[in-house]
Amino acid sequence: MKKKILIIGANGYLGAQISIHLANQGYKVSGLCFPEIPNDTNWINLFENLFVSDIRDTKKLAEIAENQYDILIHLVSLDHHQSNASPDFVASVNITPTWNLLDIFTKKGLKKFIFFSTIHIYGKDIAGDIAENYPTNSQNPYALTHCISETICKYYAVNSETDCTIVRLSNSYGSPVFSENNCWWLVVNDLCRQAFSDKKIVLQSDGSPLRDFINGIDVCRAVENIIENGEKNETYHISSGKTYSILELAQIVQKIYKSVYNKQIDILTAKSTQNYPKKYIINNNKLTQIGFSTSVSLDEGVKKIFEYFEKKQL
Repeated sequence: MKKKILIIGANGYLGAQISIHLANQGYKVSGLCFPEIPNDTNWINLFENLFVSDIRDTKKLAEIAENQYDILIHLVSLDHHQSNASPDFVASVNITPTWNLLDIFTKKGLKKFIFFSTIHIYGKDIAGDIAENYPTNSQNPYALTHCISETICKYYAVNSETDCTIVRLSNSYGSPVFSENNCWWLVVNDLCRQAFSDKKIVLQSDGSPLRDFINGIDVCRAVENIIENGEKNETYHISSGKTYSILELAQIVQKIYKSVYNKQIDILTAKSTQNYPKKYIINNNKLTQIGFSTSVSLDEGVKKIFEYFEKKQL
């Protein structure tokens, strides 16, 4: 029998994609949405149950926990910019709910808790082969709050029967399920949007910063691998294992745009800082060892975003 899964943040950018993927694989999926359930009958029909609640409402969380889920996937977090707000507010969304969810659901027989953290907990000055045991160095509130939530997960890994799995996501990209999903600030998405709408790409840097990019489709597949094959209380990188500079990425977008529309667009960069970052790789060997491999190349992913724009006539 397929497992019973609750997705916290089911209507979010990643949550909506993961919900569709897991439901299509036969899992019994329920979701927590905020501020409302999207008006999409096909999407709604994938779920056993959909709930609407602020993640800070512990009374509602306790009611939902009575359904006794096998797996909970926690995806709710303020983004990088929102996480610069007052500490009280940021902690109330990025930290306290992790603690509340674990406190409430571990008492109801939860078998597996999957917390979505971030590669940003390693800081900016990273180099070499970055495995999951690389030292953390939180340099902004977004990274700091995720690091604290990881610590809460590790506490419950020791002090409960629940498998508390941490996933550190690199840089996801791809078209959203819902137009209201906040995703166009993501680097790949933003460069594709610029190319399609502005007929040029303007970089905010000289293009030298390095990133690992992974398509949302592969994020979903990675989550399924972790559900089925993951080791108990482990930490996994969800990454492609390939690093590109922002300029290299822009050139890929430029190339795909020309192949699709037969038009050349310009790439404009900021003045060079001549302070080039050290090379690094976000090692995903632990994930590949449990059966994962990427299925969507950057070229394919960029093309799919242009197809989304065409369909939506943006």
